[in-house]
Amino acid sequence: MTNKQQEHWDLIIKPKSSFFQLHLNDVWHYRDLLMMFVRRDFVSVYKQTILGPLWFFIQPVLTTVMFVVVFGNIAKISTDGLPQVLFYLSGITIWNYFAETLNTTSNTFIGNAAIFGKVYFPRLVMPLSKVLSGLIKFGIQYLLFVVAMIFFALKGTAIHIHWAEVIYITPLLLFIMAGLGLGGGLILSTLTTKYRDLTFLISFGIQLLMYATPVIYPLSTIKNPTYKAILLANPMSSVVETFRYIYLGAGELNRGSLLYSIGFMFFLLLLSIVMFNKAERTFMDTV
Repeated sequence: MTNKQQEHWDLIIKPKSSFFQLHLNDVWHYRDLLMMFVRRDFVSVYKQTILGPLWFFIQPVLTTVMFVVVFGNIAKISTDGLPQVLFYLSGITIWNYFAETLNTTSNTFIGNAAIFGKVYFPRLVMPLSKVLSGLIKFGIQYLLFVVAMIFFALKGTAIHIHWAEVIYITPLLLFIMAGLGLGGGLILSTLTTKYRDLTFLISFGIQLLMYATPVIYPLSTIKNPTYKAILLANPMSSVVETFRYIYLGAGELNRGSLLYSIGFMFFLLLLSIVMFNKAERTFMDTV
């Protein structure tokens, strides 16, 4: 028996032969590591803090209060006839998940260079852990939103919930937000390996993008068709509007806009895969 026949390897690491290769079977093989990163990301947020997990509730509550005071009472921006708290909390709940996914995945290469340089595992595990841990935080804030809905319903506020759409469209909205955040974050992560000053613009850019999304105002208040078309070019606009429509009865459910958001998401993911795989080969030389 030759030495070659006697060799048996538990793991064979090969270079990617195509920019479109994801090796998702490797990600599944490292699912325990993925879950460990998810737990780490979730626990590290409130570890060594006084209020602990309550911060997941405090942040959206304080943001909602500020929006009510500034945009609702001072600026007098319409909320489509909805209670201001419900209107702003619905937008914040949706936006926070997308913004956090985009922000955390954009730090994939620079923030984890020390780990990537020491041990092998599928690099996609790291940004996927951010998507999943963010989903847990979304679930907590979603629960807060549901409690607020029940509170206002008990007070006699008319809330028109579209139950059928809630069941089958809510997972679709989560999928769109996760895909947009992951795709955009991976693209930014590959760019920041060479252009470090982009890291200073990411948080600022996400904040600006929120104002181009109907989070603090309803799309119905935009009468100029040109401005409305510009806002609808933002794939998150239809996500926020659809969420408000199916849970609160305000906003609009435009299936054409949703299809556009889905198409934009897949294009962004495809582009991010190409850029991520290309940067993965050489990023240790540039970080």
